Amino acid sequence: MANPQSPSKMSAPIDLARVRTLFADPARVAPSDFLRREIAARMHDRLALVKLAPAQVLDAGCGTGADLAVLQKDYPAAQVIGIDASAAMVAGARAFTPASGLKSMLNRLMPAKTGIDLVCGDFGALPLGPNSIDLVWSNLALHWHPQPDRVFAEWRRVLRVEGLLMFSNFGPDTFRELRAAFAAVDESPHALPFVDMHDFGDQLVEAGFSTPVMDMEVITVTYDTPEALLTDVRALGGNPLATRARGLLGRAAWQEMLVALERQRRPDGKLGLTFEVIYGHAFRPAPRKTAAGEAIIRFEPPRPR
Repeated sequence: MANPQSPSKMSAPIDLARVRTLFADPARVAPSDFLRREIAARMHDRLALVKLAPAQVLDAGCGTGADLAVLQKDYPAAQVIGIDASAAMVAGARAFTPASGLKSMLNRLMPAKTGIDLVCGDFGALPLGPNSIDLVWSNLALHWHPQPDRVFAEWRRVLRVEGLLMFSNFGPDTFRELRAAFAAVDESPHALPFVDMHDFGDQLVEAGFSTPVMDMEVITVTYDTPEALLTDVRALGGNPLATRARGLLGRAAWQEMLVALERQRRPDGKLGLTFEVIYGHAFRPAPRKTAAGEAIIRFEPPRPR
């Protein structure tokens, strides 16, 4: 099982300060929200198949909060907590999910806390106690962290026994057209080397999750111009690699990249951009041993006939 002292498997040399900078302006990210909403809808379809009545739900990497209201609608008796490392995103989420006077009054009257709470922080180092969350939800956020195995261990820490983790992220085939176009110009990395689905499954098991379920689908978005395609790539987060080239491409190299992108036009005349979307879910199992190392054996009472 992963623990904070064990060596972490770095997915890529991601500069977390750079990630926060890239997501510091919600207006810059907003044009790509169509894809996040589509993938969130597909995640909700999967979540609907799981019988769950959570008291506390965590949206890890909540952005401007579009998923928070949906999660609260799905689980009206739950406290929904959104966390994001960008203060601007959290401010946007606060504006997106204002608490009404009636809702605030109901929160005071109900014995358990409900509604939406927001925190600015790192979803890989949560300011939450152990065994405090029933559902961890994360939509297209995990691939921005350089140590996903550490993140999985942290998410397991805050989950209660039988709590559910559900997440989505991009896989290695994402942006393949853009990689090919830039490869015609230089060898510098211009996009993240996203983690393979099977590696995530292994990391979930190592972190102590039981029977992780992973699946993948490919979504292709089409564009009329290279400029529109590149605008969405930047809006989805850009290039946060510490190993990225610091200077801008020269004008000639940039034109060469655009020509290489143009060569990939489809028969319908459109430019395609591939997204490999990975979905995963797993439960935190009941412990098999006590803190002293003694085996725990559970006996189910006989069911009445």
